[in-house]
Amino acid sequence: MHERFKYKIKEDLIRKAKELGYDLPFSDDITPLLQPFNLSGFTVSNRMAVQPMEGYDSENDGSPSELTYRRYMRYASGASGIIWYEAVSVVQEGRSNPHQLWIHKKNSDNYSRLNDEVRRGSGKMNIDPFLVIQLTHSGRYSKPGGIPKPQVAAPNPLLDKTPPHILTDDELKRIMDQFVESSKLAFRAGFNAVDLKACHGYLLVDLLAGLTRKNSIFGGEETSARFRFLLETFDRIRDEVPGLTVTTRLGISDQYRGGFGVDTEGQPDFAEPLMLGDQLKSRGMNLLNITMGSPYFNPHVNRPYDNPLPGQELPDEHPLEGVIRMINGTSLFQSRFPEIAVTGSAYSYLRLFSPNVGAAVLKKGDAKFIGFGRNSFAYPSMPLDLIKTGKADPRKFCITCSGCTRLIKNLRPGGCVKHDREIYGTELKKLITDGK
Repeated sequence: MHERFKYKIKEDLIRKAKELGYDLPFSDDITPLLQPFNLSGFTVSNRMAVQPMEGYDSENDGSPSELTYRRYMRYASGASGIIWYEAVSVVQEGRSNPHQLWIHKKNSDNYSRLNDEVRRGSGKMNIDPFLVIQLTHSGRYSKPGGIPKPQVAAPNPLLDKTPPHILTDDELKRIMDQFVESSKLAFRAGFNAVDLKACHGYLLVDLLAGLTRKNSIFGGEETSARFRFLLETFDRIRDEVPGLTVTTRLGISDQYRGGFGVDTEGQPDFAEPLMLGDQLKSRGMNLLNITMGSPYFNPHVNRPYDNPLPGQELPDEHPLEGVIRMINGTSLFQSRFPEIAVTGSAYSYLRLFSPNVGAAVLKKGDAKFIGFGRNSFAYPSMPLDLIKTGKADPRKFCITCSGCTRLIKNLRPGGCVKHDREIYGTELKKLITDGK
């Protein structure tokens, strides 16, 4: 059953994992996190990655705002080897909220300036970060004006609260063109890689799961049709934007009925995700970010937590089960595709022990990079502390209180309400005052 984090010493954490039937990887030696890695001819300084966590703080035209700059400069000064930028929409109508980042011809220079500042900031720490931009279309969760405007590949009665617009093949072809155009803009803006976001219920993973899509080149029973959008987009960007690494944050199991990577009961079935991995490997993909679940439907899967959102029931599992599920899923893909550098997720629940578990995963060869999402909100300088002193400050870690998720869910700027109170604690107080 669910339990709050209460572990003061490593033995207690390891013992609890054993009670649940798991061997939790753990290493007192954190140096694997500090090792460089050659990726696409680029030397990544260390194995720690800032995961893509949306801040919901862009300007109206999708450009980075002062608050966006502030977040990314905190990441830059924190010395992570990879800074994986949050979801950036490729079209206005595909934005998840009115302040989701959106890159287009009229504002791409603003992303160039942000990247220049990030590199200068990281340079002061003797780090040249590998910059990934996550490109997305929010699909079912599109709210460009703050009001739901769902656009889907296929309906899902479990998820659809109102009848969504089912995108036509022609509309999807135009969206594919926008992914390619946005990738060209991203390359000119100085990004090293683009991530075709295929997870968390958004459009690309919706297409991968589109068994009920009828009379379409992008859906149906055959995987060749359901994989087509992602693979063709990958091919086009690879061929039309040479020098740009193409990757994906892939949801390997949605864990709900009608999702991707599940059986008929909604339980994990990795057969199709592994097939997709084979296809991507054959196309030259060398970087992959693994996740599961959906923050809209089962947030405990990809973000194990102490506290749920207000009104949300506690999950019928211990948070460590979610952590270990993600470690094992990442390991499965890393062992199947040793040529691909796989990034793992869901470490924030482990708090002060997350570097030790991440280092152990790296040492075993079960991932090449360890990603931190919520903890990057809370403690962006953790990598720098590990580099300088070999240890992190246990007082600064994310406490998985779901405060940042609560802000984001209510279309407010997202950040750590405990360790960055000046801005985000104030936002939470406003939210509570508004009765949300």
